[in-house]
Amino acid sequence: MPHPSPRVLLVEDDPQLCTALGDHLLRRGFALRHCSDGAQGLALALAGGHDLVLLDILLPGLGGLDVLRQLRAARAVPVILMSALGAEQDRITGFTQGADDYLPKPFSLAELDARMDALLRRVALDRARPAPPALGLVFDEQAQDVSYQGRAADLTSSEYRLLCVLRDHLDSALSKPFLYQHVLHRPYTRLDRGLDVHVCNLRRKLTHLGRGDIQLQAIRSQGYLLSLRPTP
Repeated sequence: MPHPSPRVLLVEDDPQLCTALGDHLLRRGFALRHCSDGAQGLALALAGGHDLVLLDILLPGLGGLDVLRQLRAARAVPVILMSALGAEQDRITGFTQGADDYLPKPFSLAELDARMDALLRRVALDRARPAPPALGLVFDEQAQDVSYQGRAADLTSSEYRLLCVLRDHLDSALSKPFLYQHVLHRPYTRLDRGLDVHVCNLRRKLTHLGRGDIQLQAIRSQGYLLSLRPTP
């Protein structure tokens, strides 16, 4: 475990499940807060201080997906969605809204432990990494945009995620399947041109911003690579 007492927020309206999960997490040594409605869960999550959020989708009042959407506008805390809605479209919607993982109900405590531990390990590794290069740009996580010399690029959220993922792997070619999973949150198929469109738009907006030195290259049979062209 990456922290002596990882802090978990549990947002679940089923009292029996909430009690079972709460008892289990406390036995494992987690520092736990829990609530049963979406509005309170959002307020607690926005207040910060949590390493992980376990979020039910079907909540009274403000639904879990709405909680996630509003939370993602302000915080990057890891979120595992829990729901009896196990259809593929429900999972895709959850990932598109910014979920880090999805647990269809019913699930075992062993599976919950495995997914939580894997996510917390990933977060610990991310925190230990050096800060990614800024590329001379100002990254605004809340606005999902970048600016240069006070001018905004007006990126879409997908273009912003694409730039961030490529920046985090500067000078390394990333495959299309990898980028589809981490940027567009869907599997890659050969007929899907969505990523290529985002790449073209990102190139154009960076050039218009005056940053043509930020090169986004297509690498044959490998994918895409971001690099900085040396200034003369």
